[in-house]
Amino acid sequence: MSGAEATAIGASERERQRARLGLLSDVLLETTRFFHEEGFTQLLPVMLGRSTDPLGPDPGSSVLKTVEVDYLGQRFYLMNSMILHKQFAVRDVGKVWILSPNVRLESAERRGSGKHLFEFTQADFEIPRARGADVQALVERYFARLGSVLRDHPAFLELEVEPPRFAPPWRAYTTHELEARYGAAWEEAASHEADQPFWANCHRREFYDREDPDDPGHYLNYDLIYPFGYGEALSGAEREWDLAPIRARLARDGMPPAAFAAYLERATDLIPSAGAGFGIERLLRFLVRASHVGDVQLFRRVPGEPTVM
Repeated sequence: MSGAEATAIGASERERQRARLGLLSDVLLETTRFFHEEGFTQLLPVMLGRSTDPLGPDPGSSVLKTVEVDYLGQRFYLMNSMILHKQFAVRDVGKVWILSPNVRLESAERRGSGKHLFEFTQADFEIPRARGADVQALVERYFARLGSVLRDHPAFLELEVEPPRFAPPWRAYTTHELEARYGAAWEEAASHEADQPFWANCHRREFYDREDPDDPGHYLNYDLIYPFGYGEALSGAEREWDLAPIRARLARDGMPPAAFAAYLERATDLIPSAGAGFGIERLLRFLVRASHVGDVQLFRRVPGEPTVM
């Protein structure tokens, strides 16, 4: 390849990246407008906390560790997500949302998944005294609006990508139904087969997800799955607010008590709530049909991949 050819390829890729980032800028603008118009208060993110999301027990997680920092006699954790902070925020503020930076030090094996980063941003939101159905209806309104607003965005023409055509309401399944049809690794197979996003309900995972009081062993949580093989878009749940089952699950799952002491000290007056978080980079990857989520970052943060800066 000649120097001129390499320069031309580099220039072409830079133009494509400019188009992706121009679309990202407008996605962020419309996301902010949407939550504002829905009556949410936007909070600034927390990056270091005395407790953070344990991301477990979740058989799908490959996070190697949570970064810990000792500072002026206190132990802090770098945020895996702001879920624990959101539970207190809705009690004090009402409906809240945050553009929340998350650091999750994934295994290098995730490099080839196409959807994992070790540093990314979530649109994270929580609604006091809401149910899962309320959250799912809100999310469907968001995507319907986003698809409508972005349909004529010039980035799609420049990238030669078909604009999104979201058509909610979307179908919903339990993970038990999906496992029966596709096996334990249902997400990838079901995503490839779908042509619209769909809901996957009832996952056994973190202590703060509420167990169904009418159906023990089943959980009032949900994921949104993108179609065409793009996989998980969003994760959320109705939250557990009763301190007794919270303590019991932490003990059951072998969670270190010291890591959640600050949370438990304040958890005596939690209120019912429900919410979710969706990755901004994964959303952009889906919109532009990028092969890897790292392709939509200006500074790639892919597990197992050397970083430039």
